[in-house]
Amino acid sequence: MGNRELSASEQQRLLRRGVAEIIVEEELARLLEAGRPLRLKQGFDPSCPDIHLGHVVGLRKLRQFQELGHQVILIVGDWTAQIGDPSGESATRPMLSPEEVRTNAETYLKQFFKVVDRDKTKVVWQSEWFGKFDLSDVISLTSKFTVAQMLAREDFAKRHAAGRPIALTELLYPLLQAYDSVMIKADVEFGGTDQKFNCLVGRELQQMAGQPPQQVFLVPLLLGTDGSQKMSKSLGNYIAIDEPPNEIYGKVMSIPDDLMMDYFELLTDVPDEELKQFRGELAAQSVNPMELKKRLAWEIVALFHTAAAAKEAEAEFERVVQKREVSVHISETVGIRDSVSVVQYREIANWLVSRQLVKSISEVKRLIAQGAVQIIHEDGSRHVVSEGSVQIRPGDVVQYGKRRFVRIINTDKETEA
Repeated sequence: MGNRELSASEQQRLLRRGVAEIIVEEELARLLEAGRPLRLKQGFDPSCPDIHLGHVVGLRKLRQFQELGHQVILIVGDWTAQIGDPSGESATRPMLSPEEVRTNAETYLKQFFKVVDRDKTKVVWQSEWFGKFDLSDVISLTSKFTVAQMLAREDFAKRHAAGRPIALTELLYPLLQAYDSVMIKADVEFGGTDQKFNCLVGRELQQMAGQPPQQVFLVPLLLGTDGSQKMSKSLGNYIAIDEPPNEIYGKVMSIPDDLMMDYFELLTDVPDEELKQFRGELAAQSVNPMELKKRLAWEIVALFHTAAAAKEAEAEFERVVQKREVSVHISETVGIRDSVSVVQYREIANWLVSRQLVKSISEVKRLIAQGAVQIIHEDGSRHVVSEGSVQIRPGDVVQYGKRRFVRIINTDKETEA
């Protein structure tokens, strides 16, 4: 079926909210008015299996287009994943085996369809066409562009000017991504602002192939929880969409106040008029920013879980962070044999790492240095762990970080039971 006619407010929501740039906006507007379903290209590099909120910004736009009758063509980059696209990171990525690509893709797709409508999505693998490529095809493709054109890409230009290496395989990445557009006859390609160059190469290659050039729909890059760099798993400043409700809620509450309105605009359906009101209240300092942030955290948890889960996550945050009480959700335990034990801080660190609750001893040391590891006794008193020994009893709780806990139990009693 074709797309239904857009109201003025729908067009505003589609082409303005959460959009960085559209190339060419007038042409896209004409396509939307033409009444035929558009083919929306979304590619993903399965070098990493998980989706975080940074990815969700673009996925939400895809869903909005789907609701108007358009189709998403999701391209699994099983060939380009073996090359790696630095996307401004100034570093090549390791090549993946076909098995690693498929495993990552399965996880990605499961999460992808938490946002995008599965019934209005066609999934294709690059290997459907690149699997048939031979050397003559590669030479033919590379002959259409010059090295100077490739060096126009900002990341390549910076590395070339600084004398840092650029692998020939990296120069192929934009060409292969562009060829995807030709093979699926994309009407619109979606991506973050860091993908602008690659998407524009797709427009050029389509015209060389006698196809109408795709429109390019770019969304902003979401800053991570540190408030300074784009959200990234490698930087550890990400919020994954498959995390438990309490983790998502707590991480959203940790973002700097000045990121709140970007998150509201890019990740929620809170109406524009209400967002305008929020901005006015923040500017006038007539509202506590924490109250708005709690609304934001609730909205995001409800998006990937349920309203009930969001309500419980809010209650848990108020209990643990605001009231400094012990979480009611403690599944992990550490056993000791005596009624009272004196342990070194290194032993506590080993407990946390051996249970994979913390990644490394160095991370535990960092938490200890920040005063973020505490022993909470049954009477409610607290002891901040430092680089020394600490007394613990069964029933005590070890808190590490703001929202994570381990309970101390008596293993002798467990054995007797």
